[in-house]
Amino acid sequence: MKAIIPVAGAGTKLRPQSYTQPKALIPLAGKTVLSFIIDQLKEAGIDEFIFIVGFLGDKISDYVKEHHPDIRAHYVSQQERRGIGHAVNLTRNIVEGDEVFISLGDTICEYDVTAVLNNAHSMIGIRKVDNPRDFGVAEIDEKGFIESVVEKPHIPKSNMAMVGIYKIRESEVLFECLASNIRKGLLTHGEFNITDALHCMIRSGVQFEAFKVDNWFDAGNKETLLRSNTTLLRKYKSTADPSLFENTVIVPPVSIGSGCVIRNSIIGPNVTLGENTFLDQSIIKNSIVGSFSNLFDIVLEHSVIGSDTSVKGETRSLNIGDNTSIDLG
Repeated sequence: MKAIIPVAGAGTKLRPQSYTQPKALIPLAGKTVLSFIIDQLKEAGIDEFIFIVGFLGDKISDYVKEHHPDIRAHYVSQQERRGIGHAVNLTRNIVEGDEVFISLGDTICEYDVTAVLNNAHSMIGIRKVDNPRDFGVAEIDEKGFIESVVEKPHIPKSNMAMVGIYKIRESEVLFECLASNIRKGLLTHGEFNITDALHCMIRSGVQFEAFKVDNWFDAGNKETLLRSNTTLLRKYKSTADPSLFENTVIVPPVSIGSGCVIRNSIIGPNVTLGENTFLDQSIIKNSIVGSFSNLFDIVLEHSVIGSDTSVKGETRSLNIGDNTSIDLG
């Protein structure tokens, strides 16, 4: 079994952060989205990963080498962003006919990974949603098998959205369908979509069983990123020892990275601070602050601050990318 993690997306909905940092590496509840995914699959026994990278791909490879040196990692470059189907097709020579587990690199899901891996069928993760037009949608029969899939339908026949997790035993059939769709120029919403390849597989006789995920945390934009950060911090009851910081109040849940210096401040609730960040005379709540940042005399709420950033003065709700210096005084 090889895991395929597509992380080549430009992350346009998460700008300005995604100009300088892949969204899979944005800090979230003390980790990154990518680490949540890798740790989850490692614990279930997968040790070989294929990362599909694009813009800022070197940051993905550097991060994996530093934080997950124990996995066998391959990197495939998707120079043209032509969809997830196109991205996955680039991995064919590395997969070499093995079973694959595909997990999109901007989503964290909670489910029984081991049970999915041990199931005799290929499987697709699903969850009921209120707005199925925005997702790939699966129609499921009474036995739990998937009858058809369609990407962002105008008139959905189901409210069961595919969450971006696919275990595929018949990988050669997958790649044959992907290659066929690309050869024919079969685009959906301007992209070669993996949903079309799954539809091709179903028509070819491959059985997919649906499995429901317990929770689904999205990091696609600022709003969903902050909401996911809050939920995960509360779930893991993250906190920090206020005695480690000078004249500072900690309101849990919070996650404070190593090497942080905090003085005369109130931190929390629902705050993630990256490593080696300096705060003085500040109040931070419901926010994410990247590593090596410097915040002074600031009140922040509902904000996402990039790494290597300096912010000073006044009360704001901010969305700031990396390597930025702002004086609001």
